[in-house]
Amino acid sequence: MNTMILADSACDLTEEHYNAYHIDMVPLTVQLDDQTFKDSLEIKPKSVYDAMREGKHPKTSQVSPQTFKTIFTSYAEKKQPLVYLAFSSELSGTYQAAKIAEQDVKESWPDAELRVIDTKCASIGYGLVILRAAKLAKDGAAIGDIIETARYHANHMEHIFTVDDLDYLYRGGRVSKTAASIGSFLKIKPILHVDDGRLVPLEKIRGSKKVLNRMLDLLEERGADISRQTVGISHGDDAETAEMMRSRIQERFNPADTIVEMVGSTIGAHSGPGTLALFFLNSSYK
Repeated sequence: MNTMILADSACDLTEEHYNAYHIDMVPLTVQLDDQTFKDSLEIKPKSVYDAMREGKHPKTSQVSPQTFKTIFTSYAEKKQPLVYLAFSSELSGTYQAAKIAEQDVKESWPDAELRVIDTKCASIGYGLVILRAAKLAKDGAAIGDIIETARYHANHMEHIFTVDDLDYLYRGGRVSKTAASIGSFLKIKPILHVDDGRLVPLEKIRGSKKVLNRMLDLLEERGADISRQTVGISHGDDAETAEMMRSRIQERFNPADTIVEMVGSTIGAHSGPGTLALFFLNSSYK
């Protein structure tokens, strides 16, 4: 029996991806206007971004241990091998909730082939790891090989991104109020990346055009052979800029493939409209 791959909604993949590669998905939740929604199932990112532009402050919640326990039990009962590749534990408590559920389920089903892996990745960077693992699973790869490959790709996944308004990061506790105020006044745009699952400032650039050019330079400086890999691009409701970046990447690097998706509700609620991110395997990837 082939191994199944479970992702959560912070991977920002689409229903087409889930269906094509038989990926199961568990949603995080978004609170907006005193209502709670299942991310990507009951609320779409565009609604979240529109609300943020109106001055509203959506919040997000991790998946509960009980939800994971229900999912894991259903697979254990069927003796279906399952690998849950989780959104970074440094950005959400979802991974820890899954580990609690894993322990509970294995008390009743000690022989269950159930593994919970912290990818330390987010958005389409996380999604690219999911897709790689799901392709192996669909082809019948052993669970150990799937986990080894997923971990290797996750460890080498670069996240390079910028935000349109530092105030959104301030609300999420990522920058100080002073930095957000000065940055907005001076039109300074940050470039951030993910280091061991955490968001870390990388550079500060003045002006939108310069920041996009610098992101392309970082792709060249930090990436493995781009012509042999898929480059991911995600955006906070700014498809025009994302497609422009795709065109520039294709012209400059000729990647094997590109994937462009909107930053989903879970991450977008913290990064805000106008976010732009690039995801690729770094130069130490072999």
